Formats: sequence, C-alpha cells, structure tokens
Amino acid sequence: MNKTLLAHVSLFTAMVIYAAGFTIIKEVTPQYLSPAGFVALRVLGTTPLLWITGLFFFEKIERKDFGKIALLSLCGVTINQSFFIKGMSLTSPINGAIIMITCPLLVLILGNIILKEKITWQKLCGILIGLGGALLLILSNTISNTKTDSPIGDLLIFINALSWGTFLVLVTPLMKKYHPVTILKWSFLMSIPILVPLGIPNLLEVNFNSFDGKTIFDILFVIVGVTFIAYLMNIFALKALSPTVVSAYIYTQPIMAAVIALVLGKDILGWQQIVSAILIFTGLLLASQKKTVIDNSTVT
Repeated sequence: MNKTLLAHVSLFTAMVIYAAGFTIIKEVTPQYLSPAGFVALRVLGTTPLLWITGLFFFEKIERKDFGKIALLSLCGVTINQSFFIKGMSLTSPINGAIIMITCPLLVLILGNIILKEKITWQKLCGILIGLGGALLLILSNTISNTKTDSPIGDLLIFINALSWGTFLVLVTPLMKKYHPVTILKWSFLMSIPILVPLGIPNLLEVNFNSFDGKTIFDILFVIVGVTFIAYLMNIFALKALSPTVVSAYIYTQPIMAAVIALVLGKDILGWQQIVSAILIFTGLLLASQKKTVIDNSTVT
C-alpha cells in the first residue's frame, strides 16, 4: 500500500473513531466524571502510551523547536481536549459533529493569516455560509433552551475546532523534521502541568470501583482509541497529505456521528441540524475550490 493511500485509510479510520467518540463521551461525562477530570484522565492515560511508542522512534528535539511544540500542545491538546470534553457534556453528538466540520473553513482562514494565503470571493462566501450554519445551531439552541443542547456547548466545540485547525496549520513544518510520535509525545507531556491539576480534585472524589464494565470500556475507548490511536492516525496522514485534505475528512463526521447516535437512540435529528449541515457543506464546497497555499504542501 503506497503512502498516500495509507494516509487516506488512516484518516477514514480516525474519523470513524472520532464519530463514535461523540456518543461515547456523552455516556461518561458529566454522569461519571466531570469534564476536567475526564480530560486529566485522558492525558494521563495517553501520555505514557505515546512515550512507550516513542522508544521506537527516538529523536532529539532542537532547542529552538520546543517553543513551537509548546504552542502545538496548547492548541492541539490543552484547548482542544478541555473544550471538546466540556462542550460535549453540554451539547448533543450530532450538534458537536456538525460544529466540528467548520474546521476546514477555519484552516483556510488561518492559512491566510499565518501563511498569507489569498482568499478569493468564492472562498469568502463559502466561509461565511459555513459559519452561518454553525451560528444557526448556536442561536436555535439559545431560543429552544433544550436540556440536551446548549449554546455554550456548541460555542466550546467551535473553539475546539478553531484550536484543532490552528494545530493542523502549525504542525506541518515540524512534520518535515520529526516523526509524528515525537511531536505528540512532547505535546501531551507539556499539557500535563495545566490539565492534570484542574482535574485531580474530581478524580480523587471518584469511586472507580463503582464503574460497570461498559463505563470502563467507554473510558478506555476514549483514551486508547479517540486519543492515542486517532491522534497518531491524523498526524501520520500529514506526512503525505496537506492540512486542508486532512481537515476535509471532518466532513464525514456528522454523517457517522448521526448514524451512530441515532442507532443507539442517543440523539434525534431535527430541522436545525439538517439545515445547518446543508449550509456548512455548501460553504465547504465553495471554499475548497482551487488550490491554496496550504494545499501546495508536498503530496505524494
């Protein structure tokens, strides 16, 4: 299997794992673990796995790159993890998945700011239409004030998408110098001093012996699957594909998350989600036309 095809297979697999994660995370938080406690447990469980894996890919980080990795840690782990878990504790799996597909639009915006990429009127219209779809969800939840969907939760998921888009843009230059495992193991390690102290108080109060087998499986799935495996698959794909292509795979999440949530009876599909998805997909189609500076990354 060639490198490009393997990257696409890795991304698709990661999206399936992420889509399942939208529903599974709702099963754990806030009923069994607080968002902060879950994030701390997630980081404490994933970091050792990455460092053990890193023994097979030992690389020395140049001193000048530690600041860049610290920024990646802030965007790709600290903000990404904490805002996602907290957001999912407040909103529904389908809403979370739809909000996340604004990420490719955000990558285009960040490409313009960071890489001085030119945005055409077509791309700008696509960005505005897509963001309008995300805004519809937030405003509709403000009006309806349902128990399962929170505008604050949707907003947190949007900030999470913004932080992940920033991570995808910033990590690309470092991928030419270091192995994905090297970048991730340092990124997760640097997040511990921030995330763990915030979650420790909750973890100390939790009676883990009271967890049933399903809850334990859900927690392990998030740590090993959604975090360790899916993160590696995403960043591995950046070795062969551009950030825009990698972020574009998020388009599949709403469909997968909706199917999983509906099959398990954990969510319902309303007109707001349908209209929002149509707007976002329309915006993505417009914004993704033609080559961009980010798209000119090496693709084999």
